[in-house]
Amino acid sequence: MHGNSHRRFGIIGGLGELGAADVFFKLVKAMPAQNGHALPEINVRQRPFNEPENPGDASVSQSSRKLYVFDMLKGFEVQNVNAALLPCFISHTFIDEIRSEIALPVINIMDALCEHVEHRYPAVKKVGVLTSDYVREKKLFERYFPVGRRALVYPEADIQARCLMTAIYGPSGIKAGNLGGDSVELLIKACENLLEQGAEIIVPGIAEIPIVIDALLARKIPILDSNQIYASFAASESVGVAIKPFKIGVVGGVGPAATVDFMHKIVRNTHARRDQEHVKILVEQNPQIPDRTENLIGQGTDPTIALYSTCKKLESGNADIIAIPCNTAHAFVERIQSYLTVPIVNMLFETVECVRNDYPECRVVGLLATDGTIKSNVYGSVFNQAGLEMLIPDGEHQSLVMEAIYGPKGVKAGFTEGECRQNLLIALNSLADRGAEVIILGCTELPLLLGQSDAFPVGGRTVVILDPTEILARKCVSLCKWPR
Repeated sequence: MHGNSHRRFGIIGGLGELGAADVFFKLVKAMPAQNGHALPEINVRQRPFNEPENPGDASVSQSSRKLYVFDMLKGFEVQNVNAALLPCFISHTFIDEIRSEIALPVINIMDALCEHVEHRYPAVKKVGVLTSDYVREKKLFERYFPVGRRALVYPEADIQARCLMTAIYGPSGIKAGNLGGDSVELLIKACENLLEQGAEIIVPGIAEIPIVIDALLARKIPILDSNQIYASFAASESVGVAIKPFKIGVVGGVGPAATVDFMHKIVRNTHARRDQEHVKILVEQNPQIPDRTENLIGQGTDPTIALYSTCKKLESGNADIIAIPCNTAHAFVERIQSYLTVPIVNMLFETVECVRNDYPECRVVGLLATDGTIKSNVYGSVFNQAGLEMLIPDGEHQSLVMEAIYGPKGVKAGFTEGECRQNLLIALNSLADRGAEVIILGCTELPLLLGQSDAFPVGGRTVVILDPTEILARKCVSLCKWPR
């Protein structure tokens, strides 16, 4: 492999200190000879981990091990490690559960063993496996070795319990630091049992076995050094970007009810047959973001920093895109986008594209929005660029819109029927009477009062009503990439 000098490896220890130390030693050996300063960094990370008395038993819960591995990997992510080694076969039984939640690539020991056997021993028909009861129960080796190509054989039940499990996990076993004597003799008996069953090579499925491999090889046992194979695989592998589920980041709380409405629209627009096919959503619910309208029309606090801080939290949470279900907040998007590494999906741009693509004959668009959105002209500028005329309510009807949103019986106060809806309909009718063919609900609370419609009756005719949050939700879902 080229370019080792810029790589940073992390080795998860604590699940078997001897096995992790052996992998560390063999990883260093596997690196091409070069000056010390050109070698990659290798970080062995562990903390106290209270294993159950017999961690390899088939019935033992591995919940604490899962959480330990997850925390270790998250720690490596903070340290900018490029790839992690996990010298623990039990942990590889749940590696897919971990991978779906971690961006850091985890080098798979089973991939290393399969590749080695495939290339070095293509004619072998029977492979003996020495592994714990738990790994056998979870059929880890069966998942990776091609079915039909070669048979896997394990020690017989009595030998498995009396020899292998005792040699590794017993009071005088290898995990306890006894690297000779009875533990090795018991291990040799387990190997002999595999050879009697016709095994041509033996693959260790416990990270401690390679520590005593010299004693086994001295008895002419055809056993592979799984730790050396794993280390060599890691040293030569070009580690790519880990596949992780797509995640939508949502700036929430602007306003709170609109955020819930937006999330509902994402779910509704996702074609999924089961829970696991829905997209991940990370919401930073921050109702303390200063009011956007008060800032744009008066002396209210500038919300730029609060919006930026919220977006940065979503960025830190590995969001792939950011959605802001607030029309007025888009007056501040241009200020912060260049400081983010994650793109904000612009709800206003998508709404204009919807008008152009779905209603190409439309030339006059009405806008129902807050005073701040109107004053900022964020919609006006994008509509002008699209060659569309935008109508806004006159003073009297704009007051009704603001009352519908901010009034004592308005939607921000929790009302969705009655006076607030009636005020909105009066303002909408006035825009339609002035020639608006399409009317945009340009405040994310307004769709709580009135839904999107291709033919909303106004007098003796109909107009189109567009909900930008619905359009934004559909766009976000369309951007999602598998796996979810």
